[in-house]
Amino acid sequence: MASAWWPCLILALLSGLAASGFPRSPFQLLGKRSLPEGVADGVEVYSTKINSKVTSRFAHNVVTTRAVNRADTAKEVSFDVELPKTAFITNFTLTIDGVTYPGNVKEKEVAKKQYEKAVSQGKTAGLVKASGRKLEKFTVSVNVAAGSKVTFELTYEELLKRHKGKYEMYLKVQPKQLVKHFEIDVDIFEPQGISMLDAEASFITNDLLGSALTKSFSGKKGHVSFKPSLDQQRSCPTCTDSLLNGDFTITYDVNRESPGNVQIVNGYFVHFFAPQGLPVVPKNVAFVIDISGSMAGRKLEQTKEALLRILEDMKEEDYLNFILFSGDVSTWKEHLVQATPENLQEARTFVKSMEDKGMTNINDGLLRGISMLNKAREEHRVPERSTAIVIMLTDGDANVGESRPEKIQENVRNAIGGKFPLYNLGFGNNLNYNFLENMALENHGFARRIYEDSDADLQLQGFYEEVANPLLTGVEMDYPENAILGLTQNTYQHFYDGSEIVVAGRLVGEDVNSFKADVKGHGATNDLTFTEEVDMKEMEKALQERDYIFGNYIERLWAYLTIEQLLEKRKNAHGEEKENLTAQALDLSLKYHFVTPLTSMVVTKPEDNEDERAIADKPGEDAEATPVSPAMSYLMDGDPHFIIQVPEKDDALCFNINEAPGTILRLIQDPVTGLTVNGQIIGDKRGSPDSKTRKTYFGKLGIANAQMDFQVEVTTEKITLWNRAVPSTFSWLDTVTVTQDGLSMMINRKKNMVVSFGDGVTFVVVLHQVWKKHPVHHDFLGFYVVDSHRMSAQTHGLLGQFFQPFDFKVSDIRPGSDPTKPDATLVVKTHQLTVTRGSQKDYRKDANIGTKVVCWFVHNNGEGLIDGVHTDYIVPNLF
Repeated sequence: MASAWWPCLILALLSGLAASGFPRSPFQLLGKRSLPEGVADGVEVYSTKINSKVTSRFAHNVVTTRAVNRADTAKEVSFDVELPKTAFITNFTLTIDGVTYPGNVKEKEVAKKQYEKAVSQGKTAGLVKASGRKLEKFTVSVNVAAGSKVTFELTYEELLKRHKGKYEMYLKVQPKQLVKHFEIDVDIFEPQGISMLDAEASFITNDLLGSALTKSFSGKKGHVSFKPSLDQQRSCPTCTDSLLNGDFTITYDVNRESPGNVQIVNGYFVHFFAPQGLPVVPKNVAFVIDISGSMAGRKLEQTKEALLRILEDMKEEDYLNFILFSGDVSTWKEHLVQATPENLQEARTFVKSMEDKGMTNINDGLLRGISMLNKAREEHRVPERSTAIVIMLTDGDANVGESRPEKIQENVRNAIGGKFPLYNLGFGNNLNYNFLENMALENHGFARRIYEDSDADLQLQGFYEEVANPLLTGVEMDYPENAILGLTQNTYQHFYDGSEIVVAGRLVGEDVNSFKADVKGHGATNDLTFTEEVDMKEMEKALQERDYIFGNYIERLWAYLTIEQLLEKRKNAHGEEKENLTAQALDLSLKYHFVTPLTSMVVTKPEDNEDERAIADKPGEDAEATPVSPAMSYLMDGDPHFIIQVPEKDDALCFNINEAPGTILRLIQDPVTGLTVNGQIIGDKRGSPDSKTRKTYFGKLGIANAQMDFQVEVTTEKITLWNRAVPSTFSWLDTVTVTQDGLSMMINRKKNMVVSFGDGVTFVVVLHQVWKKHPVHHDFLGFYVVDSHRMSAQTHGLLGQFFQPFDFKVSDIRPGSDPTKPDATLVVKTHQLTVTRGSQKDYRKDANIGTKVVCWFVHNNGEGLIDGVHTDYIVPNLF
């Protein structure tokens, strides 16, 4: 290989129930710029194939991309894949000029040390982005010598869940250039038989799709193929750019001659249960709605629109009430009322009148709703054969009343007492989603994030439709005693129409002919029992379908489901229980080669060079936040200049904040990790009265971690550390290191201070000293983020908002008012701005001289680049 370096990569796949809707199985490949016939900057991506085999709802997907460097110099080739958050990577390989570099799954801590070693030696890191509601993006680049070929192959597996009566698979298609051999090939095998199969693309007209797409199903087999020619990929007959940019969607369902289906292969069984034609169980719903000030405007309007649609779907035998919380709690009615036409009309009027106000009292809002459901049952206000659910919507963290998440969880758990489920909807990103998810999971519900898009009201309505039609309550799945090991979850509070319950396990003995499954549940009018027996002749036939199935698929399905459920239980476990759950999930992850939140995949050169490795890593939605490439750099220094270096662009953006001395600005705030960084501005000794020409700097910084009960105040004279409210003071003349659980702080005499929180968050504060008798300037501080990859996707602030990867485009470079500094047009965050070429200094390596960083300067206090306006980031105090 001609390259002098080896890429390190991080691959993130957010797990579980965090995303709304169903997982997408996507992919995309990046080129530099479009040139004729699929050649971009000398690199031709000549083949891209997504091959999927779906057997008994379990999908095995292989994404293969082949490229050749047709230039006469070495070129960088990038592989960019979007994957479902619920999938587990099982393999990733690079093949360069016929030499394959394979992947091995290892315990995360072992892999991490190898990765950190490579990063410390300047190896290029892969970039991970949470790129949407259901997906996240993984990018890896490799340097390819002139005339050389490279093949990327990524394998991942997932269990497709039934949603509104069908299984859905989404493939994100976005090659960004013409690809000579582009193909999606999907084989589906379902022992129950396939009842419907469809495929559609959001990016291509039906006329063009018709000739590029083939789909068919017969009996147990289904097949979908999408092979657009080069001409069909063109956005216009003479264009060299591709119109392949969007979702390719496959939906299917299976025959349901009986309510359930049991399959046994090689000593493992799976039981699918989805009865049809049952009457809907009446439901009693407490809608607990956040109307605090942060819900003002579009959020509250969309909430109202969704609730009005939901009221249209309420059945007359249902009961409901609205509990509104802000700083206090109010209700529509004193108790639950029946959904009669008259009451629904009154409810619509009430919903339309909802107004925002005050703070966020989640605890009292939830407890009022739970109490109302309990009383309705105790006082026989609702039908005996009915079920209760709590649906809570909030956009923020509790900040009045009981605000400790763990105490709210305890209160809610005790109040519900396991009697009915809690569903939490988190609106937007400025909330502790991990708390909402854990609270819902331990009360037999789940959480969903509602994204602040134009269709937020439809997202809310879509969630409600999932739980609107309970067909059974108290579902119990029973199997032969002493015949099963490793049984996955087999009791469910509800079975909803259009969904499916999946249970898997391992058989103890050889005798499978006597295996049967009993399912008991409470229906709308009576109690029901369903019995399923195994048709071993059908299973033997299934094993002969070698072209359509992959190996030990039921065993892998069992392992996938078991790991997923162990990781969910682990979120609310403590002490020895958590250790046991972790050990079980880790053991299975390693055995079955799954990249989970406990493991990482290491790609190593065949020579086993310890420094030349790549890592695939799978963090969680919140607690193990989405990594950002360590090559990203965020800093604040000087007047104060904010610089965001973006390595994929090989460029930087910068802006100044012009505010009066004494102003305190929020630089970083992460509600999940509890980290905040604020900075106070100082001015020159003799500042100009004109704020536009006045020189200002940061003279004081406050760094805090609420979870660790840690604060440090940094000034140009001293550093004061409070650890659990006990202060320690150090001088800039000291050289000292302070360590404790999860924290390291190192002061380098008269130079800088480095503070690290665990592995994945590191800040550097640089001390700038000037001549004490200087007539104008003061000493001042610079602030640098050198690692942020363990901070959550909810991080915000003047610097923190850029920790999640973002895109921008610079065009129309033209002469500016200063002939040495051209202007250009910058498109970022949907804004079009005029920017000016300039440079700032990075003082991390040398606090005296610094390193020049060339950047595009955004005027007017970063307006258009930062979210909102700069005054939104002014805070009253340092902590």
